[in-house]
Amino acid sequence: MPEADVRIGIVVARFNDAITSQLLEGAIEGLRRHGLPDEQVTVVRVPGSFEIPLAAQEMARSQRFDAIICLGCVIKGETRHFDYVAGGAASGIGRVSLECRVPVIFAVLTTEDAGQALDRSGLKMNRGREAAAEAIEMANLMRKLRQELA
Repeated sequence: MPEADVRIGIVVARFNDAITSQLLEGAIEGLRRHGLPDEQVTVVRVPGSFEIPLAAQEMARSQRFDAIICLGCVIKGETRHFDYVAGGAASGIGRVSLECRVPVIFAVLTTEDAGQALDRSGLKMNRGREAAAEAIEMANLMRKLRQELA
């Protein structure tokens, strides 16, 4: 099986769009670099990072995707809102992966400030591009494991 013979879903938050759009570009570029054609990628947008797990769950339950990439950005502010949003997104995304038995890649930036978010979305590295490689690797690994354990 070719490395990129998979279908990938991407859930991206619109909140902090200047950051998340860069993550999305990086993810799509990364998938293309691994030979995945655009037709094998489905992108859905949600309002914010807290809403990512529900959309990821629907995609995972559809059984149409070999892996799902979750892209978002939560920047720490002066209130505890950061803790609730970042924690809810992280635990929800992890739960989806385990319950649905589909690799769900956590690429939600949780940063102290906008500068760190910019660094991780393209200035120094792109977490979306890394997530693309992880999604393909995990999709292929799970396929191989299931064949070997069947």
